[in-house]
Amino acid sequence: MNAQTKIEDLTVDTLLASAIARTHGLSHFGDDNYRESLQALLDALAAEARLSPSGLHLLEERLVGQLVNRLVMEDYLRRYPEITAIAIDDPLVIVGLPRTGTTMLQRTLAVDPRFYSAAWWETRYPAPLQGETLAEPAQRIAQAKAEVELMAEVIPQILAIHPLDAMLCDEEFMLMEHSFMCAMDAYVNVPSYTRWLDQQDQRPVYTQLKKMLQFLQWQKDQRGEPAGQRWLLKAPQHLHTLHLLLEVFPKAQVILTHREPAQTIPSMASMAHTLWQMYSDHPDPKAAGAQWNTRMARGIRHTLQVRDQQPAERFLDIHFADTVNQPMAVLEQVYAFARLPFTDQARADAQAWLAQNSREKRASHDYSLERFGLNEAQMTQDYSEYRARHLRTHH
Repeated sequence: MNAQTKIEDLTVDTLLASAIARTHGLSHFGDDNYRESLQALLDALAAEARLSPSGLHLLEERLVGQLVNRLVMEDYLRRYPEITAIAIDDPLVIVGLPRTGTTMLQRTLAVDPRFYSAAWWETRYPAPLQGETLAEPAQRIAQAKAEVELMAEVIPQILAIHPLDAMLCDEEFMLMEHSFMCAMDAYVNVPSYTRWLDQQDQRPVYTQLKKMLQFLQWQKDQRGEPAGQRWLLKAPQHLHTLHLLLEVFPKAQVILTHREPAQTIPSMASMAHTLWQMYSDHPDPKAAGAQWNTRMARGIRHTLQVRDQQPAERFLDIHFADTVNQPMAVLEQVYAFARLPFTDQARADAQAWLAQNSREKRASHDYSLERFGLNEAQMTQDYSEYRARHLRTHH
């Protein structure tokens, strides 16, 4: 059977039925518009994504897995209503273009046990698997590690762009995907789905995220991990919907990371194009470049607008060069902004982490704008306002 007939067999109902079967009959997926969102996604996958047979299989597994997570989580929420009573209203959220030092900043801060954060394995497998106890998530960790190893094997260039580690904290993007209203263009070429998304109220992305953070925090408590004081989040995705983040998490504080887009956009386009290769045999680098640039320019405009409507003290600006060259000074600023004392212990832990994990001081320039169908004129057109407001020097 070729991939084309198979994609047409992929329906919302078959996905839901697979998830229900895997959970031995759980049937409550939650109350948001997940069906409509899945339908919009499947339409675009069939029309545009040019999935390879293995890509189709991977994607189907991913979607069924996310539906299973929803079923299991909703079942826990029903049995342990105290989970939804957990207050999460003041996360510290790092938001910026990818490749602006966000991972380094997040992982350095996450060493401090006063912050709750989610490791990659937790964002990929937020719900216990069949036969797993809450106290011992060994199966999920093993699966996550195997998956990261597989990615390193199949698309090794991904690790140069985003250092993946199943055990280290990572973006909450994979949690947000459980709404089925998330940037699927990270994986596949689906411009019509992206257009559909831009017309929707994306609040379910954040109501789902909050629920999943409550569920993860409750599981951490069940495992006997030390209680944190507030969540540490990070995802470029928030650039598009910052108003909703601030609505659902009313006391959130936002760290905005800045770097010249001409250096970050080609690198992100390269990452998307690399991931597309897992799902399609014919990914087009220029399509990846055009889409990611359009998305990010739109996200940055949105974030600048939202910022103008908010009290200034909700935001802290951090420049990439500072994160790389004077990380301790940046951490001083972050702790002051978060109103947490930068204790001797936190300082020593951060220094130890940085000593082992500091990145190359050189910015990598191995991606040209041109390879992804972009050029400096386009950058000037798309980012002139952003550059004027946030970048000290222009190239």
